[in-house]
Amino acid sequence: MARAVAAMHGISPLLSRSLRWQGPVGWTRFLDQQRTHTAARHTRVQAVLRSIGQKAGEAGVTVTPLKGAALHELGLYAPGDRPMADIDLLVRPADTQRMSGLLASSGFRQSGETWKERIFTAIDETAPAEFGEHSNNSVKIELHERICEKLPIRMTDASEFIYPSHPRPGLNTYPSNGSLMRHLLLHAAGSMAFQGLRMLQLHDIALLAARLSESDWNEIVTSSSRGVRLWWAFPPLELMSRYYESRVPARVLAALRDDCSYLLRALSVRKSLIDVSYSYLWVKAFPGIEWSQSILEMLSYAASRVRPEAKHMAHRQRVAKTEAWAKQGYWSSMPQGRRILRWLVSRQARPTTMHAISAAFAQAQ
Repeated sequence: MARAVAAMHGISPLLSRSLRWQGPVGWTRFLDQQRTHTAARHTRVQAVLRSIGQKAGEAGVTVTPLKGAALHELGLYAPGDRPMADIDLLVRPADTQRMSGLLASSGFRQSGETWKERIFTAIDETAPAEFGEHSNNSVKIELHERICEKLPIRMTDASEFIYPSHPRPGLNTYPSNGSLMRHLLLHAAGSMAFQGLRMLQLHDIALLAARLSESDWNEIVTSSSRGVRLWWAFPPLELMSRYYESRVPARVLAALRDDCSYLLRALSVRKSLIDVSYSYLWVKAFPGIEWSQSILEMLSYAASRVRPEAKHMAHRQRVAKTEAWAKQGYWSSMPQGRRILRWLVSRQARPTTMHAISAAFAQAQ
């Protein structure tokens, strides 16, 4: 179970160096192996990024590596500390097609598309390891032309604060550390709303918070004065502050708290990491409904859960056929009517969580 939870939360490599409890030999060996695989994969990811940056520079395309790549560039993680399941890249909408062509010339093909990103996988892609990190897993690229999250149905866009302020061809950085923090908080908020938060995300926020200057924090809290409410930023920042020594100025938490709606604020402070992460075992009928900003949004979100759009159903069917965790049980391919009945009369275990647990037990045999 410890292996399952560590893998779900992306913290196995970190635990290999920081966990005081040694535990059984098999557990220690697992953590060390995860760190070794993560370090080897980091080398591959860096090579892919350098290649993409060179080609983008030659083609005059501005591209920004996001999240994990940016945190590594700041030196907040050593190679092998932080898993990177994929490479997230941001381009302007006008450059999306050119960037897609560059990725195709680099040995990637577009294998999917969501409201959030275009997904590119290696042409010679191999089947990923069933559990945890593995150096042989193919590198996947997620290409974004905007930075946004659905909370839980409202599209919340932070792109204007994350595009490079002085763009140049090739690899770019975030405009500031405050801009990177804004992205991490928005991504964490989107994960919390649908109970997909990972401990690693809180760790990212904690490490960056220690690096922020007064001007970085001011950049975040003065958004409201320019008409941009960060109503979604308080829950992830407050949750991080509960699990880590507080590195967030009290005035910042107070300002973001005032931007947060009463219902979301009241419920979020009562929830633990378990409640908003993959550690929560059960499927909920209306996860994250408290993130709605009005009664109308609540009703619209509830309706979308009861009667999903055709596009959502098509995506669900595609996931049920392609993702290992979705193939494991019947839930992912269950008709919508039976899902609703299951919500009403019983409890359904989450397929992603059960897949991690089953894979961990299989590996430990």
